[in-house]
Amino acid sequence: MTPDEMREIVLSFPGTEEGVSYGHPAFKVAGKFFTRLRKDDQSVVLMGVHVDEREMLMEAEPETFHITAHYRDYPAVLARIATLHPGSFRNFLDRRFREIAPKKLVKEFDAAKAG
Repeated sequence: MTPDEMREIVLSFPGTEEGVSYGHPAFKVAGKFFTRLRKDDQSVVLMGVHVDEREMLMEAEPETFHITAHYRDYPAVLARIATLHPGSFRNFLDRRFREIAPKKLVKEFDAAKAG
């Protein structure tokens, strides 16, 4: 994926806005952190990934999934966009979206997916 493709996928979720989180460009849903691209390593921050799942992902696909000391104590994993499959990225975002979005946006999203 390229940064533009990553951005397009993120913004396909209803109510997603570009903003700032701790001084870095980020994407939010209803004012809550959704994801961001880390420019220094071209990785996206995937929240809602608990330690056991994160360890499994890093072991299975070390070229894609990794962590830094900053995120070690959070339910998160970092994924290099160059090797992250767009479908997998959507799945991670879908899960996060359902955790943070107002029910109205989730219903809108589900209705749009149903066609």
